[in-house]
Amino acid sequence: MAFEMPNFGGEDRDAGGDKSGHPAGSSGGFGSRSARRTAFGVPPRRTKVLAITIVIMAVLITAFLIFDSVYTSYLWYHSVGAGAVYRTRAVTEIVLFLVFGALMALVVGTNIWLAHRFRPPLTGVSMEQQALDRYRMGLAPFQAWLLVGASAFFGIAAGASASGAWRTYLMWADSVSFGTEDPQFHKDVGFYVFTLPWLRHIQGFMVAAVLLSLLAALFTHYLFAGVALTPPAGAGTGRTVGSRATRAAQVHISVLLGCLVLVKAYAYWLDRYSLTVDHSKITNGWTGPTYKDVHAVLPAKTILLVIAVLCALLFFGNALRLLLWAPLPDVDRGGHAWALPALGVSLMVLASVVIGGVYPLAVQQLQVDPSQSTKEAPYIQRNIDATRTAYGLNDVETQTSYVPKTDVAQNQLAPDAATVAQIPVMDPSVASADFNQQQSPGNAAYYHFPDPLTVDRYQVGGKTQDTLLGVRGLKPASTLDAPNNWVDDHLKYTHGYGLQAAAEDATAAGGPASASGASAAGSPDYLSQTSSDSSTLGSYQPRVYFGPSLPDYSIVGAPPNAAPAEFDYPDAASPTQQQSTTYAGKGGVPVDSVLTKLLYAVKFHEPKILLSNGVNKDSRIMYDRDPGQRVREVAPWLTVDGTTYPVAENGRILWVVDGYTTTAAYPYSTTTELSGTVNYVRNAVKATVDAYDGTVTLYAWDDTDPILKTWMKAFPGTVKPRSAISPDLLTHLRYPQDLFNAQRDMLGRYHVTQASEFSAGSSFWNVPADPTKDSPEGPSQQPQSPYYVTLQMPHQGSPTFSLAGTLTAPGRAGLAAFMAVDSDPQSPDYGKIRILSLPTDTKVPSPEQVQNTFRTAYADQLTTPKAVEGNLLTLPVGGGLLYVEPVYVPLTIQTPYPVLKGVMVAFGDDKAFEPTLQLALDKLFAGKSGAVTGENPLPQGASTTLPDAGTAVAEQLKQAINDAAAAQDRAVKALSETPPDWTAFGVAETEAQQALKRAQDIENAQTAPK
Repeated sequence: MAFEMPNFGGEDRDAGGDKSGHPAGSSGGFGSRSARRTAFGVPPRRTKVLAITIVIMAVLITAFLIFDSVYTSYLWYHSVGAGAVYRTRAVTEIVLFLVFGALMALVVGTNIWLAHRFRPPLTGVSMEQQALDRYRMGLAPFQAWLLVGASAFFGIAAGASASGAWRTYLMWADSVSFGTEDPQFHKDVGFYVFTLPWLRHIQGFMVAAVLLSLLAALFTHYLFAGVALTPPAGAGTGRTVGSRATRAAQVHISVLLGCLVLVKAYAYWLDRYSLTVDHSKITNGWTGPTYKDVHAVLPAKTILLVIAVLCALLFFGNALRLLLWAPLPDVDRGGHAWALPALGVSLMVLASVVIGGVYPLAVQQLQVDPSQSTKEAPYIQRNIDATRTAYGLNDVETQTSYVPKTDVAQNQLAPDAATVAQIPVMDPSVASADFNQQQSPGNAAYYHFPDPLTVDRYQVGGKTQDTLLGVRGLKPASTLDAPNNWVDDHLKYTHGYGLQAAAEDATAAGGPASASGASAAGSPDYLSQTSSDSSTLGSYQPRVYFGPSLPDYSIVGAPPNAAPAEFDYPDAASPTQQQSTTYAGKGGVPVDSVLTKLLYAVKFHEPKILLSNGVNKDSRIMYDRDPGQRVREVAPWLTVDGTTYPVAENGRILWVVDGYTTTAAYPYSTTTELSGTVNYVRNAVKATVDAYDGTVTLYAWDDTDPILKTWMKAFPGTVKPRSAISPDLLTHLRYPQDLFNAQRDMLGRYHVTQASEFSAGSSFWNVPADPTKDSPEGPSQQPQSPYYVTLQMPHQGSPTFSLAGTLTAPGRAGLAAFMAVDSDPQSPDYGKIRILSLPTDTKVPSPEQVQNTFRTAYADQLTTPKAVEGNLLTLPVGGGLLYVEPVYVPLTIQTPYPVLKGVMVAFGDDKAFEPTLQLALDKLFAGKSGAVTGENPLPQGASTTLPDAGTAVAEQLKQAINDAAAAQDRAVKALSETPPDWTAFGVAETEAQQALKRAQDIENAQTAPK
């Protein structure tokens, strides 16, 4: 066999023509510079200068905007003490950008260069190729620039995509072992969570690199006559008669196609492992590989992998054959050289259809469907075990023998007296309106409390008291009646002021409590004053510069002798009716230079930042002020709980943020939604954000979590140990709601631990819809929210602050289960989930049934005046399950915030609706419940029936007058101190004015014409 190196056309380019292989003077070549000028003309010099100027300006503006974004981000991270996080992330993104960008540019650029390098001489070309001469001539002077430009373009695109995968890379680079193996491949779970996503990223990059190279090479070969849509009439160098491609082009394309098929083989290899984390198919409520996947799809992937490798070898062999034996006649005839690779591709496509599609379908229909429960049982069990582990449900305590009582008797609640005393009747959502009306002093139009309020625990009268707590924030400028100017929005109204607490239940100390957690007029029983000095909350810095519902940015600070410009709080004794302040903390970013002002003027699209006299060398700009957002920025690897809550601790207001480590790659586990699709979750971090200076602190709450360990390796020093949490802060931490909701949703199915029962699906539970949110349009579709309450579950030693909720069964009347989790972080059982599973023949009604009963029995009282139904609570007391629902009515037409009207209770088939919880319970349990709610009794001789509208108004008017008198007494006391307490005096005067205005509104409402 003769051996001859093929002639790709490069050797003959100088014969009879220019260096590009075109005959001298031929229009098919790139031609001389004068010829090109003649053909295309020369643009005027002014046009060139203008074009260059525009390009330079565009580049400079783009560079400045990039610098603005990068540098202001650096300043922000530096201001919160998280510069190391920014550096680690930035360095990782830059390295990934450079590495993957350079690889993509090199691969694509090399293939373009090869396609151009082995272009044939343009002799005997077809009319099609002659028509391309115009483009070749135009591109000739810019060939090097075009090569660099195309390579750079694809490199930048690939680098940008790779830099976005910095989390995936860091998880792989700093991965740790889970210590648990999957049941199919016996690999550590860490392989699926940390390694497999990175291998998938590599596969995606390889596919893009090879595919782009193939397309770029084909285009280049076509442009320079290496490939033709119509074969030329005569043979040119490197091309046989009738062939559409030169041998060089065929070798090049064959190699690239072989690489593409080889990457597909790599994808088949990864597909085998991805079966364990494939969530695209959900069968009977469970996910993970089925019998069909393990016994048909998995072998099919292996077979397809082998076929793909063989097909790739055929392409490589074809390239070698063309390269070494191209002069042989049997190879040189048109497309005969591609027969074997084409056959390989056809075989791979046929195999993917038959082996990858038809065979698994046949296995499913012929083997699985006739005996599904038996065939799928081992794989369902894998799913059950993995899901319970991934969601932390292995230690759930389920009491299946709980047979609830439904009959009532005297003294039935005596054993549960401690729980009954803490039953809340102030709904955190409803009470928010009361807080806004009664606890936003003076210029209340600018203040507002969150909805819902926070449920927490504080020491009141020497006892731990469940409380409602809210931070007095600023209303968004868009909600104000009169629009503000830029100075008001960003320089004057810069912060909220203070916390307010009220009793949530019936154990409030002090005050004329005549209903659980409510004053005599039905408003919340407030435990602290507006002042930051309170026996309940302690002394703390009341100014809130970081929190929800604050302006997108504020600029604070002033020179030492400058007059304060920030509104602090209203003060009736001041000539300006307010007190002002100047921020003295270290929060925010200093804007002490013209450059910094310019950068932030561009960032916020506001030139006043650069031009305003109110922005000076001592100013600081505060932005990204929401606590959850700040934690997400400082710990971008965390999923943040949707609820943040305030705590008064060690002289400061701290926002507590629960952070989760999550993944959707835990093998065999079922997915749920938690700010995205996840199938593994741990409350790994408790974070705090200082409301005054914005400091973010992360504490490792679950230091056994492998994902947290990985991120602590990637960002060393950013997470403090759990032992660093102060004792005061620890008392206020709680079990997060989003985690409870995810676990409750999973336990609706995965309380079933046996595959046979799970497969039947008859024992599943659902989270009930909230019946209090029903509307005229139809029943509520909103799931009933869990609620924080102090309770004692059966077989639990003592009442514990808990997070609780209910579950119902589809197609079954009554309640199916009650679920509670210990939410006291000082308890050794914190996080312990307890479930009371009720028998299928239970007579305990569901929340929907109870709500319908209430609305039917008390229809008149719930509609006149228009009542507001509070949250419907379910509590395990009296040997059964007690339902409690407070009812509120608007105070007046002019002041429509709600006040407590009464409490509805139900136990079994019995129910009651009375003005107070104590009266309702006593009436429900045969005249004497046996437990004391802690509320003060009604005055002697007072009516125990629900008040009508007139009686309620009289009580409200009396309460308003009494509140005004009490506020005046506090004002006199503040002035009598040495020196006078002007802050307390101003607050008391404001409260007195509010109370008098409330009384006036009530009086006006009664005398107004009907």
